[in-house]
Amino acid sequence: MFSQFRDKLPLSEEKWNKYVGYFNRIEVPAKTTLLEEGEISKKLFVIEKGCIRVWFNHNGKDLTSQFFFENQSVASIESFMKKFPSPVFVETIEPSVLWWIHKNDVDTIIEEIKEIPELRDRLIDMLFQRTFDYMKHFFSFIKDSPAKRYQSLIEEKPQIVQRVPQHYIASYLGVSTVHLSRIKSKLLHEK
Repeated sequence: MFSQFRDKLPLSEEKWNKYVGYFNRIEVPAKTTLLEEGEISKKLFVIEKGCIRVWFNHNGKDLTSQFFFENQSVASIESFMKKFPSPVFVETIEPSVLWWIHKNDVDTIIEEIKEIPELRDRLIDMLFQRTFDYMKHFFSFIKDSPAKRYQSLIEEKPQIVQRVPQHYIASYLGVSTVHLSRIKSKLLHEK
């Protein structure tokens, strides 16, 4: 799993093996809750195989905020970094092979790599990318229609449309499954 990243990181063999040794491999079925809303996030997951969604409950309504796929990391970042109760659930959509690392081990790695500019910059870039994704999704709700949001999803993140069940996509777009069906039908007729 981690060999694909080895050449990209300027670490000694000893440090590399130490850091990789912090990760634990698990296989879980679809619909496995990895973190519940209100829990303190103590694990960061890296996806070897599968799909994960991050969602929250708003007045009894399930709202999906993000999807994650192979080679991506996922946690309730706010909870993981600041140690406060998670505002979201983290759940597998597909049977998944995951690698998890405990918060204490992540803190150790971060402390040790702070002095390596390239690694520090990659970590900062990863966090900014996550923030950028949140902001882009948020602003799309303000400026775009549901049809435009769906069209952007098809163009920018086709694997979501290919792999994620329709009711989760509808939840992500902020529409009902019926409304999503209408959008898809309209797009088909326009082609």
